[in-house]
Amino acid sequence: MAPGLIPPKNIKILANVAIAKTDKLAREVSQYLAALDISTHIDKIDFERPNQNFVLENCDMVIALGGDGTILRAGHQCAPLGLPLLGIHAGRFGFLVELDESDWREKLKLLASGAYRLEKRMMLQVEFFKSGKPSGCWDVINELVVCRGQHVRPIEVRVDLNEGYLTSYMADGLIVSTATGSTAYALAAGGPILPPELRNILLVPIAPHLSLDRAVVLAEGASVCIQVHSNHETVISVDGQDSVMLHNADLLRVTSNPNSLKMVRFSEPNYFYRRISTYMENNPITKLNNNGQN
Repeated sequence: MAPGLIPPKNIKILANVAIAKTDKLAREVSQYLAALDISTHIDKIDFERPNQNFVLENCDMVIALGGDGTILRAGHQCAPLGLPLLGIHAGRFGFLVELDESDWREKLKLLASGAYRLEKRMMLQVEFFKSGKPSGCWDVINELVVCRGQHVRPIEVRVDLNEGYLTSYMADGLIVSTATGSTAYALAAGGPILPPELRNILLVPIAPHLSLDRAVVLAEGASVCIQVHSNHETVISVDGQDSVMLHNADLLRVTSNPNSLKMVRFSEPNYFYRRISTYMENNPITKLNNNGQN
């Protein structure tokens, strides 16, 4: 890839403290970047502090060390500031992570020369209304999940599209996903795989019963309103964060987010299809299941 972008000068390195090896890796990455005349500062992500914020204003790029959960946490902080995000794999799942422990030195040399590209990932915005009044707002990188709580009984989820009725699902729940999230929970629920730069909204019911059982792909400009009807507990969760109770009178409105997540990539745009095939074949859970079947 020919140089074309401005090399970063100040990088914030975020290390997931739940993964022991990130402490040593962060120091190694910092020392290596210093030799390339790139300034760094190391901060630690504590997953026990879900509302932890990081001081990112004095950097022009972020490197996150961990797995996909780390990338999501870092991405929520980077996107509003327009900061590019690069991941180095040090966790269990790393589909969103660009580099691993065997190639990060080689690729950081490319970074220092501007030989990288930025992949813009569409995000969603979720507005939460109680009794018609705003009660919360979330940015979404992967998905919004509306689902039953502790009772093993389906819930009714009504979906209105652009102020008009679309359908009602009788199901365990509903996933509203980005293309990024199409390879996460949405895929596990039977949804399609969308290319990462596709700017669409994906609706995937979870275990639907006597209702629409196919995923629906919506245009970026769609406005999706969601209400539940249930006589037992219903919850919502955004990108795997702590759940919030949802009541029958509550309303969720999902639209495209004005911000996009910029992810640093070194591979060509068609990398995605090769990576997902390789990942599905070689991830630890797939291997464990295959071994169990032999």
